[in-house]
Amino acid sequence: MIISCGADYRAAARRILPPFLFHYIDGGAYAEHTLRRNVQDLAGVALRQRVLKDMSRLDTGIELFGERLAFPVALSPVGLTGMYRRRGEVQAARAADACGVPFTMSSVSVCPIEEVVPQIRRPMWFQLYVLKDRGFMQNVLERAQAAGCSTLVFTVDMPVPGARYRDAHSGMSGPWAALRRYVQAALHPRWAWDVGLAGRPHDLGNISTYRGHPTGLQDYMGYLGENFDASIAWKDLEWIRAFWKGAMVIKGILDPEDARDAVRFGADGIVVSNHGGRQLDGVLSSVRALPPIADAVKGQIKILLDSGVRSGLDVMRALALGADCAMIGRAYVYALAAAGEAGVRHLLDLLEKELRVAMTLTGTARVADITPDLLAPAA
Repeated sequence: MIISCGADYRAAARRILPPFLFHYIDGGAYAEHTLRRNVQDLAGVALRQRVLKDMSRLDTGIELFGERLAFPVALSPVGLTGMYRRRGEVQAARAADACGVPFTMSSVSVCPIEEVVPQIRRPMWFQLYVLKDRGFMQNVLERAQAAGCSTLVFTVDMPVPGARYRDAHSGMSGPWAALRRYVQAALHPRWAWDVGLAGRPHDLGNISTYRGHPTGLQDYMGYLGENFDASIAWKDLEWIRAFWKGAMVIKGILDPEDARDAVRFGADGIVVSNHGGRQLDGVLSSVRALPPIADAVKGQIKILLDSGVRSGLDVMRALALGADCAMIGRAYVYALAAAGEAGVRHLLDLLEKELRVAMTLTGTARVADITPDLLAPAA
């Protein structure tokens, strides 16, 4: 199969992966309206094309949280990445490192922190939820800090898991789920060999390290379901802000008032995100939520955006609407499933090239020049 864009990697991943894993990464909450709007609304953002601007010295690099990024993209945290390719977190982190952008490890990764960090040169970002098990939170934060992780991405839009109906149909959950997953794996031999057999252990590496015994995938939903904390409030983050020495980013902001609260709290950044449409269906797409948030806090805090970013052109659109950086999740997992580390590197190369084309054709030689002035007037 010829891979020329991110959508090609999605098609390739669908053929390779057992359905329960493809639909887990591909799906959203309820009827998936917000999932679709994330992509559609970004695609609907029109830009002004400009010409004869001398673009011979174009620079895509940015500074973010004291780090130099080759272009304004970071890899979002994605749980169970190691189930999509053999030791998938390691492969994705290596790819991001080679391309000069950050990799964010999920706290519910397959590979533990200690397995991934030695494989890369640039500091890794680490993601965490507020959980009832505060012992795990403290343990994993201590380990992340000791390993040199530079930025903490704190996800706050998951006090309860969203209603993801695809999972019951696919075999990720529901009746006879374990048997259905086994049958699906047997029917997808490429994945079964690479991950099912050679990619072991299949457990939640960071949680297993803390608990001192394997926490397998069969415990994944149960552990999280029991430990998500619906009582979460800003006060619950204060001890983490005091403990963490690096940058702290609050992920899951969709409302300008919450963005102002993040500024008052002392966060270094926010991620405008609806969790990829996987939490509350019917909320605004991230890109629709972005402009009023940028109006409220731009310049006071760094603004990142995820949910729906599939191309370098989408990155350009996000920046024109007020973001400082874009994050990709599904897009890189599709590439990882299809072609491993090489696939993620290729996807990131594609995104940078697409961004360069967009910058050239809008007459913007530097990322700092990507402003709302580039937006075409509404028809």
